[in-house]
Amino acid sequence: MKTLEKVQHSHTKNASKYVQEVYETVKVRNANESEFHQAVKEVFDSLVPVLVKNPQYMRQAILERIVEPERVISFRVPWVDDNGNVKVNRGFRVQYNSAIGPYKGGIRFHPSVNASIIKFLGFEQIFKNSLTGQPIGGGKGGADFDPKGKSDGEIMRFCQSFMTELSKYIGPDIDVPAGDIGVGAKEIGYLFGQYKKMRGGFEAGVLTGKGIGYGGSLARKEATGYGTVYFVEEMLKDSNQHFKGSTVVVSGSGNVSIYAMEKAIELGAKVVACSDSNGYIYDPNGINLDTVKRLKEVENKRISEYVKDHSNAIYSDQCSGIWSVPCDIALPCATQNEIDEESAKLLVSNGVKAVGEGANMPSSLEAIEVFLQNGVLFAPAKAANAGGVSVSALEMAQNSMRLSWSFEEVDCKLQEIMKNIYRNSKKAAEEYGAPGNLVVGANIAGFVKVADAMIAQGII
Repeated sequence: MKTLEKVQHSHTKNASKYVQEVYETVKVRNANESEFHQAVKEVFDSLVPVLVKNPQYMRQAILERIVEPERVISFRVPWVDDNGNVKVNRGFRVQYNSAIGPYKGGIRFHPSVNASIIKFLGFEQIFKNSLTGQPIGGGKGGADFDPKGKSDGEIMRFCQSFMTELSKYIGPDIDVPAGDIGVGAKEIGYLFGQYKKMRGGFEAGVLTGKGIGYGGSLARKEATGYGTVYFVEEMLKDSNQHFKGSTVVVSGSGNVSIYAMEKAIELGAKVVACSDSNGYIYDPNGINLDTVKRLKEVENKRISEYVKDHSNAIYSDQCSGIWSVPCDIALPCATQNEIDEESAKLLVSNGVKAVGEGANMPSSLEAIEVFLQNGVLFAPAKAANAGGVSVSALEMAQNSMRLSWSFEEVDCKLQEIMKNIYRNSKKAAEEYGAPGNLVVGANIAGFVKVADAMIAQGII
């Protein structure tokens, strides 16, 4: 082996050893937090060539520092239900990294919320926010409260109690939460109202996803779903493919899913299946989006009701079965780890050509490996899912300037942001020896910007 090759091999071996050591420390320090371990491993697996080329990241202990949140807040949330019973939930806010801007990330209300899930989401948010090109750091929050089946009064009282504590730690230049699963326009309104009361002033920039009448941005509701499709369309173009004429399956039927379906249909695709937590519908004629919107956005009903209006459609229990539906493009837009290795193999055997992650980490590490090994075009969540936080940052900009942009202006900016994320991810993958691998490219492009900012600001 030539001398240069030996040196290169030695550097790669040292970097790999360093990455593995840091990862093992993460697992020990954060025992039983499997979702967080998964998120860290997915990023770390991409970084060995970056560390070989930039050894200062190891000298400066960037990996050790970046996996540790700058602040973790856990608090009780007492509230009273409609029957006068006192209930107690647990609230979280993880302020992960502020190297490139104030903490930014959603609030999730769901029974599954725990420290591991909030940390995995916050860790992912660091790199996702970096990729947007906007000056926002990474954070995430939530509570193990389930808004399903609760009255508006109960939701309001919970939100007020939650914000009474959270308000101590957030602000337009400190930490700017938004919505997530279980936190929509209604919840954001209650949270904002309580924050305003606690602070005694109107600080529009403290929350995003607000109503249009009090500082919200047009196109925010559509942003995550639209952004996913914009990113995937750019990826498809490089392989001379398009949404037009493709058969698409979209998991979920919430905000992200509905507007991913809307944009895919607008681009000429036929969406044949979508789901909720109970099961999925398959409509060979193409999903009627108006019906889905009515059921989910107006009537708050289960997706199974769809078949009452569309006799050709079939409803099946177990939402994971949606991945058995043959399609050209799969858009997982529901929740983490909804596509496992078996589902990925089923999609591949049925001829899937591209997968775009609209949810946060919806594919397991094993599933991602199946897609990449079989030549499936794969758009990772931290890149493809970044449309929502991109428009949240645009909402912050509008609040700061006391301006309101039109839907078309915001949508145009969103398209350009998603195109830039794709270009930068593709370029980073090529630069570090993994052409076409957008998982590697997105991780590297997001990481390098944050790491350089951390070094510039000293050991803090």
